Amino acid sequence: MRNRLRELRAGRRWSQADLADRCQVSRQAINAIETERHDPSLPLAFTIADVFGLSVEEVFQPERTSAPGDPSQSG
Repeated sequence: MRNRLRELRAGRRWSQADLADRCQVSRQAINAIETERHDPSLPLAFTIADVFGLSVEEVFQPERTSAPGDPSQSG
């Protein structure tokens, strides 16, 4: 899942540890989510979004995979 964590953290001049403390998770968990090696649980995704004062959709964007010609992906 794509996300804007690094950009949002940098805008607030927070370290990964700062964000981890605010979310009550480990710095390693934040790093894994930020580098897209791990997707957050739904409760954690809401917590992260809340910390930034944003909606989940403003922080996380699911990677969409669709078959060619899929009408649901037209835009």
